[in-house]
Amino acid sequence: MTDSEFEALLDFKGSDKPTMGVELELQILSRHDYNLTRGATDLLAQLAKRDHPGNVVPEITEGMIELNSTIHHEYEALAEELETLRDHLVSAADRLHLAVAGGGAHPFQRWSDQRIYPGARYQALHEQYGYLAQQFTVFGQHIHIACRDGDEAVRLTRLMARYIPHFIALSASSPFYQGVDTAFHSARLSAVNAFPLSGTMPAVEDWQGFCAYFRRMADYGVVASMKDFYWDIRPKPNYGTIELRICDTPLTPRQAARLATFAQALVSWLRQEVRGHAHPDLPLAYAYNRFQACRHGLYAQFIDVARHSERPLCDDLAEVLEQVLPHALRLGGERAIRELQRQVHRQENDAAWLRETAANEPSLGHVVLRQVERWAAA
Repeated sequence: MTDSEFEALLDFKGSDKPTMGVELELQILSRHDYNLTRGATDLLAQLAKRDHPGNVVPEITEGMIELNSTIHHEYEALAEELETLRDHLVSAADRLHLAVAGGGAHPFQRWSDQRIYPGARYQALHEQYGYLAQQFTVFGQHIHIACRDGDEAVRLTRLMARYIPHFIALSASSPFYQGVDTAFHSARLSAVNAFPLSGTMPAVEDWQGFCAYFRRMADYGVVASMKDFYWDIRPKPNYGTIELRICDTPLTPRQAARLATFAQALVSWLRQEVRGHAHPDLPLAYAYNRFQACRHGLYAQFIDVARHSERPLCDDLAEVLEQVLPHALRLGGERAIRELQRQVHRQENDAAWLRETAANEPSLGHVVLRQVERWAAA
């Protein structure tokens, strides 16, 4: 990589306002048995005929598709755009006798049945990672929040690590995987953990330090772009954002907009009211807190290193939502935070809904049908 290519790749295009954008990976399903089906190419062709907001792109296997929102300042505009995109996608799928659903993992698909999408990048990933690429048929929500510059992106990436369990618990929607109840609220993240460049950003202090780290990794041939890092949170210099990558895809577009609005309000709060860097002991509790949220969702325990204590995650989440509420109010996201507060009070997430639905349906195929109906109607 030449010096000019390196500089262009890591040129951070910052913004003073904490705008937000969303990427949603969705399941493409057969109407016959509600298993994943190879519908991405046909569905993309149908959508290309429509004038819709945002962008729709393929994902690594042919039973997946990804919706990308445009940049937004406020909750309602983002929610409405995601719902409009949803309507176009559902309509296009209907014409092809397909269905679409949210959820972090398909309940009973077999990874060995999945086929890699015929694109150069996805074929290269399959060549590099082998069967892991097919096992990566799981479905996540990525949230982009704008930062002022690279230094702020590094600081926020490290500070936001404390709140990773909060987003996992709120978004969890993958209790079933490969035909069984995993006993987890989010089984999806176990598939992400298998990749060698998963985990967290190294302990760099500023953008200069990050660029030096990236350059060393690139010189060794380990990475060629930011996409090669599968971290839970990563800077995204070409977008001028930090990108949260740990949420399961929710069962409704509006829940996806709520989660993005929470991230936006949290970033605004961290920018204005939190000085300095992340607590030095945060990495010691990170893996434990992350696992607790994946395993138990909103019933998890949470180690607060600043207080040197353990408490229910719901209690900490309720406190954080109250802290960021004034920022959400100023940014036009009060309704989203209020709705999340009610969700936390009831200790309800999509994983709980899926388990309750499964208890009242004769098969996991019927559960997926209910997911389809929930995605289309919400």
